[in-house]
Amino acid sequence: MPTPKKGPRLASSPAHERLMLANMATSLFQHGRITTTLPKAKRLRPLAERLITFAKRGDLHSRRRVMRVIRNKSVVHVLFTQIAEQMEQREGGYTRIVKIAPRKGDSTPAAVIELVTEPVSPKKAVVKEAEAATKVAAATEAPVEETAAAEAPVEASAETAAEETADKAE
Repeated sequence: MPTPKKGPRLASSPAHERLMLANMATSLFQHGRITTTLPKAKRLRPLAERLITFAKRGDLHSRRRVMRVIRNKSVVHVLFTQIAEQMEQREGGYTRIVKIAPRKGDSTPAAVIELVTEPVSPKKAVVKEAEAATKVAAATEAPVEETAAAEAPVEASAETAAEETADKAE
C-alpha cells in the first residue's frame, strides 16, 4: 500500500513545512552541507535535487521556478552559476545524507545532508562487464566465421552437383 501523503507533517501545517524546506534548501545551497534531523533531511532531498535540475537547465523559466522556493537572489545566483556547473556531468544523486549520532537534547536521529561535489567517475564494474562481453562476443563470432567458411565449399559443391544433374537431364 502506498504511503499516504496527507496527515502529519514535519510542522503544524503544510505552509509551515514548505517554508521550513525552503529555508533548509537555501542554507544547503549557501553552505554546501547542513545538519538536521533525519526526517527533515529525507524530505529536503527531493526538493533540493529538483532545484538543482532546474539550475542545470539554466533558462529564465527555470530561474523563476527556483525563485518561487528560494527567495534569496544571491543564493539562486550561486546555484545557477557554481553548483549547476559542478553538477553538469551528473545525471542525478546531487545530495548525500549521512546519519550521525542522535541529537543530545531529545535523542532524535540526526543526519548531515550535503551536496556531492566529487567529479563523476565511470563505474569500473560496468566497464569490466562491457569488456568481458566484447571478448565473449568476439570469441563466439570467430567460430561462426570458420564454420561459414567450411560450409561455403559444401554449398558450392551442392550447386555444381545440381548443375550437373540439370546438364544430364538435357
